[in-house]
Amino acid sequence: MSISELLATTNESPLEASFCAQLQAIKQRETKGGKPYLEWAIADATGTITLKVWNNHPQFSAAEEIGPETLIHFSGEWTQNQYGVDGKGWKFRFLTEEEKSEFLAGDPATREKQNDDWADIVDFLSQINDPRLKAICDEFVGQFEDRFRRTAAARRNHHARRGGLVEHVAQMMRSATAICGVYPYLNRDLMIAGVLFHDCGKLWENTYPEEGFNQLHLLHGEMLGHIPLGMELANRLWRDLPLETWKEVEPASEEVRLHLLHLIASHHGQYDFGSPTLPRTPEAHALHYVDNLDAKLEMVKDAYATANETVPGIFERKFPLPAPLVAPLAPVAGASDPEAKETPPSVSNELF
Repeated sequence: MSISELLATTNESPLEASFCAQLQAIKQRETKGGKPYLEWAIADATGTITLKVWNNHPQFSAAEEIGPETLIHFSGEWTQNQYGVDGKGWKFRFLTEEEKSEFLAGDPATREKQNDDWADIVDFLSQINDPRLKAICDEFVGQFEDRFRRTAAARRNHHARRGGLVEHVAQMMRSATAICGVYPYLNRDLMIAGVLFHDCGKLWENTYPEEGFNQLHLLHGEMLGHIPLGMELANRLWRDLPLETWKEVEPASEEVRLHLLHLIASHHGQYDFGSPTLPRTPEAHALHYVDNLDAKLEMVKDAYATANETVPGIFERKFPLPAPLVAPLAPVAGASDPEAKETPPSVSNELF
């Protein structure tokens, strides 16, 4: 079982299950009564949870000796409440060498999805007509594919998992190209390139090691953030392009460069959200909303999977969503969509 599956199935009743995870971080805590306990942040390819190891746990002394990045097998009875996942009668052991190799390869379902998403990204990039934008995208992929495919889209809240940036970018490209069909005056080439580059600085802010699920904290990411890093990377790659080859192509290469940089700089949409400038072009506005939409809907999906129902059909609020979620409306009877996911059941709330 994966962590995401565990979170999705422990809302209502205890679940007897086992799973593997990497120990990311350890905090030593004390209860109000002064008793020590450990707070473990553990992760796999699908997500992260916090697990408390109380001092009356039979393996508490052994747990105190374990360091970060250890690969562990957990088994027991699991429940979930407003404080997170809790275990009853659970125990742990270290992974065997065979289990380590299988675990580090990632959850099969997540790996398959990310491979499909990557194939979609490559396909979208092949459709770019502007030779400058196609060249810089190809150069980025050629140099950074491996790093890109193991980077998260965030440290928390949305797509905060190994390879999450691939999922986020692929879905944004699907949305962006769909929007270009509705608003044909949008520059489709610029939108696709902007989606690829908008979070490219996260390769130094939210990436993972070649093996493991402990997100790295790197000096450049901490001191600069992904927007300045993304602009610097795009500029470096641009300088290495054979621009003289396209000196007769309109619009001019310098204008194309500025518009691409503007998409990176403005994609957060507000100064107080970290953008050094505000969206000033149709593509910049569209990219900002496509980015925000995908992030928000990912948070909503995760919230339905992990939030407890306070009353039937109403779920507890999950940060950073602005309000508690309500069970979504099911499609009309008889309608079918092969792409639709299972949603929480509809609840009768008759007023009159």
